Amino acid sequence: MTTTEPSTAPGPSARDKVLAWLRAHAFGLAIANLVANIGIVVTGGVVRLTGSGLGCPTWPKCTEESYVAHEALGINGVIEFGNRLLTYVLAAIAIAVVVAVWNRRGVVRRLAIVIALGIPLQGVIGGITVLTQLNPYVVALHLLASMAMVGLCVWLLDELRSPVREVAPRSVRVAALVTLAVGWLSLWLGTVVTGSGPHSGDLNSRRTGLDPALVSHLHAYAVYALVAATLVTLWLGRKHAYVRSVTIVLLVIELAQGLVGWVQYLTDLPVILVGFHMLGAALISAGLARVLVSTRAHA
Repeated sequence: MTTTEPSTAPGPSARDKVLAWLRAHAFGLAIANLVANIGIVVTGGVVRLTGSGLGCPTWPKCTEESYVAHEALGINGVIEFGNRLLTYVLAAIAIAVVVAVWNRRGVVRRLAIVIALGIPLQGVIGGITVLTQLNPYVVALHLLASMAMVGLCVWLLDELRSPVREVAPRSVRVAALVTLAVGWLSLWLGTVVTGSGPHSGDLNSRRTGLDPALVSHLHAYAVYALVAATLVTLWLGRKHAYVRSVTIVLLVIELAQGLVGWVQYLTDLPVILVGFHMLGAALISAGLARVLVSTRAHA
């Protein structure tokens, strides 16, 4: 009669279990990455729309004496400091994504690293906005950098999980690229409108000095061009199911965003509508990136 001795091989370590969990949830973490980067756009809008842009009057400290907000700064200090803390949440998610995809060579790992490195860079740009007393051009750079991060997060998601497809015809790829370019022109002009309007983030911060009505109309014309470019992309890509579906989603977002934009313009920029408009801008950035990557082959 033989007996089987119990195995003495050690089980997986805590480190191995964590790594296995991260790798198994790489796609979910990448979704969290996208949501967090869209969320920071919205919370940044809350900072500006509540006049809390200088709630913490310096950087990297909140005040000359403290790294954290204190009672004397009031609710504006709490809002601004809270937004700063969210940067650490974004960084933690981005680092988790890097670890989760580290074994995947090529574009997936590179994208994850670029996104993770972009977060502290965004923090520095945010600090410069404070140090320059909310210079509207630096604020615009801060917002556009967030839009670029959103686009990169969408690209990463497409690389991790997306329908198998062949590369779209050249005409469709060109149309998608033109749509991206016009879309980014619209986003940039949106920051010019913001820099010329009343919601500066602080009562004493300077504006661009441009005529708000003029730049608002220029922004509107860019949006019309974006819708036209999106319709062309939709028509050219109508025989390609994935291109067609993501382009329709983008078109719906654009139309909703245009409606919000016109209503807020006609109602003297109520804070709640401006906030929704900023969320819409982030969604448009995501949609533009998704349409562009949909024209690429995916195995």
